[in-house]
Amino acid sequence: MKNRILSIVGAAVLGCTSSQPAPSPAPAPAPSANQPGRGGAPAIPNPLGAAPARGGDSAGGRGGPPGAPAGPRPYNRVITAGAKTRVGMFKVHRVGERLYFEIPAKELNKDELVVGRLARAPSGNQTPGPTGGFGEYAGDEFGERTLRWERNGNRVILRSVSFTITADTGLSVYRSVQNSNYGPVIAVLNVETYGPDSAAVVDVTRLFTTSVPELAAIRGTIDPTRSYIERAIAFPDNVEIEATQTGTPTPSGPAIPGLPAGPPGARPAQSLVAHWSIVRLPEHPMQPRRADERIGLFTVRNVDFGTNEQVALPRQYVTRWRLECSDRKDGNLCYPKKPIVYYVDPDTPDQWKPWIRRAILDWQPAFEAAGFKDAIVPGEVPAEDPDWSPEDVRHTMVRWLPSTVENSVGPNVHDPRTGEILNGSSMIFHNLIELMEYWYFTQAAQVDSRARTIPFPDSLMGKLIEFGVAHEIGHTLGLQHDQIGSSLYPIDSLRSPSWAHRMGHSPSIMDYSRMNYVAQPEDKLALDDILPRVGPWDKYSIMYGYKEIPGAKGPDGERPTLERWIRMQDTIPWYRFSGGNAFGQYGTLPEAVGDADPVKATGLGFKNIARVMTYVAGAGTRPGEDNSLLLALYDRTVGQWATEANHPATMVGGGTVHYKAGEQSGPVYVPISKARQRAAMHFLADSVFKTPSYLIRPEIAARVEAAGMITRIVNAQNRVLVTLLNDQRLNALIEGPAVAKNAADAYSLAEMIEDLQHGIWSEIWTGAPRIDAYRRSLQDSYLTQINAKLNPPAAAALQIAQLAAFGIRIQPLSEDARSELRGELVSLREAIRGAVAKSADRETRMHLQAADHRIGEILDPKR
Repeated sequence: MKNRILSIVGAAVLGCTSSQPAPSPAPAPAPSANQPGRGGAPAIPNPLGAAPARGGDSAGGRGGPPGAPAGPRPYNRVITAGAKTRVGMFKVHRVGERLYFEIPAKELNKDELVVGRLARAPSGNQTPGPTGGFGEYAGDEFGERTLRWERNGNRVILRSVSFTITADTGLSVYRSVQNSNYGPVIAVLNVETYGPDSAAVVDVTRLFTTSVPELAAIRGTIDPTRSYIERAIAFPDNVEIEATQTGTPTPSGPAIPGLPAGPPGARPAQSLVAHWSIVRLPEHPMQPRRADERIGLFTVRNVDFGTNEQVALPRQYVTRWRLECSDRKDGNLCYPKKPIVYYVDPDTPDQWKPWIRRAILDWQPAFEAAGFKDAIVPGEVPAEDPDWSPEDVRHTMVRWLPSTVENSVGPNVHDPRTGEILNGSSMIFHNLIELMEYWYFTQAAQVDSRARTIPFPDSLMGKLIEFGVAHEIGHTLGLQHDQIGSSLYPIDSLRSPSWAHRMGHSPSIMDYSRMNYVAQPEDKLALDDILPRVGPWDKYSIMYGYKEIPGAKGPDGERPTLERWIRMQDTIPWYRFSGGNAFGQYGTLPEAVGDADPVKATGLGFKNIARVMTYVAGAGTRPGEDNSLLLALYDRTVGQWATEANHPATMVGGGTVHYKAGEQSGPVYVPISKARQRAAMHFLADSVFKTPSYLIRPEIAARVEAAGMITRIVNAQNRVLVTLLNDQRLNALIEGPAVAKNAADAYSLAEMIEDLQHGIWSEIWTGAPRIDAYRRSLQDSYLTQINAKLNPPAAAALQIAQLAAFGIRIQPLSEDARSELRGELVSLREAIRGAVAKSADRETRMHLQAADHRIGEILDPKR
């Protein structure tokens, strides 16, 4: 097959164990060093643009120094007798404080990847603030890009190449593709001398100790007088560099055009140790495998201009490790030539190391299903090897970070040409322990007595860490979040001990489906079976990405087999994939169990939350300690209630999704029936908007706060209200009847608002209205939400525009929907006026009169 130019996708955070949206884009490049910074920092001189002309002391310049450089000097005048040299992909020399690369001709014009990670992070980054917080810890990646070294006379050009567009090299269009894909120059380096075989020797010190935006770990001004090379090591296929960088960072802030980057004024300097892995990309690229929207693997993308289909076609290939067979044993299973090795961070607390190794081994059955034996194994960090580094891109790590962030992430580094994963990095923040503790208490204390005492025993916490780490390892193997999985199991099966033991409560550990909170104590499920684990979808997806297809020639030759595998989804629904959508469409709910029927699942979940509430006081009260744990457990349990209460709300205006392609028959999107949507609204009225008295615990509140119970309960209810009144949901309810074969069969916006108002304002239609403080506050929240819809603040439109600039397009509320809301609000005001005269309760009358006044202001804000 002829050479092709493929796509480049920067490394990004690919997954997180919290409920925050996991996948996020790679950070934008820092501003050019000769341009003002985002925070208004003054322009700084180009660190590579004003070097002296004398050959031995210069790193050259981006466009070359002002004068012509002196010619190369004798080798022994540059690489002196005192040089410390390491030989590998190319030689690296330390001569005093200078660092030289000796690049042989055979390494020129080769595709390389540089991956920058923090080896030591500034101490101030462990606390939230303008220069700290998530993403600033030892092991975190700060940059990734492709490189190519090129010779131009007595200079070496360091260029960042791109693979965003493609064409076969033998086609006439290939030259046009090349001319439209010219990579930016990172640096122009004078050749200081030549080594054997005309190997160019260049001084690269400034690449790592000055403000070179493409390589710098500090996004701001780097002081070269306080920055220096720590070490440089060469290996056969990579070079590893470490340097201390000291500088004034650009303050972090909203990365949205038009918003300030941070407060002006002087900022304190910070120092860090940055580590760069420069690795040669495989000289024989792995055969890529075609991706498909029906399969949940991460992808690399390109646009192919060399097709015979008269259009430029986007191409996507899955990201996966290269597994090649060396020998077959054990029922024809293949032993890979090079298994995937995961190292456990030696700095991990000792009691958790065995559980992390178990998390690695949890993926072995998935690879066995794909035909590989011992494809993924834990490795031992060598204790006495001074050259071994966890930041080395050849070493895939499970890192343990001293962070109060309740999260974990699992990015990978891959070959931008083919999608071959070269490195995985599972980052476990220390307070993942706390998150797991809260999850398990609020979702499982009703069935597991161990959860009623905090801290948990190590045997329980170890299992929870194993689950969290296995999830992140899944991302480093190429798997996305499978948010649809938990909606494809029959809900009654989740209460069956035999089903739970065989299938789990979700088909994927990559789903945001935590503990099985649907199962009741009387169901007597084994405790291990209420935890997530590597399941059928995970094994199926690993098979798609990794199973060999003998005899297939090229990615297109594999397509018939891949399509046959995809069609398994037609008869095995839990093999289907969907990562989610803009407003929590039914079928892709995060943090949900049993979302095949969110109404039934939430009703069962509420029963368990009522039970868990009886354990809060006991678990949260510890001798000699304050009441902070008690407050945290109480609020987290109420928060879990709000999360579950939200699930039926997503049925309104929602539908099921089953991605299809080609000749597959039937629709992809099917709306939920009117009867089920209306049933969800009735459930919300009866079980969510009616005050959940079992959440009100005055005996707990009396120990943790002087006041705040009404706010706590109504805030939880208001989360559901916000979900129901989402702009996209309201627009969908307008469109539903318009596209239905019979408009009467679709649930309309007018019907939904009428049902919602009868649920929230039910008292005004009774004979003698009496509204308590909880309901009055909820009704006030309703009017606040409607006002935001009819009279949105100017900032709302700005936010939509800002998101659009990042490719996130949010459809604003339609004028038709606003008209429906106004009409229903007029009807509500008439009912409120009628209720005032019927109420004998003074507080109720005052509340209703105030509501009447507010509605008037909402309908006519200028009056």
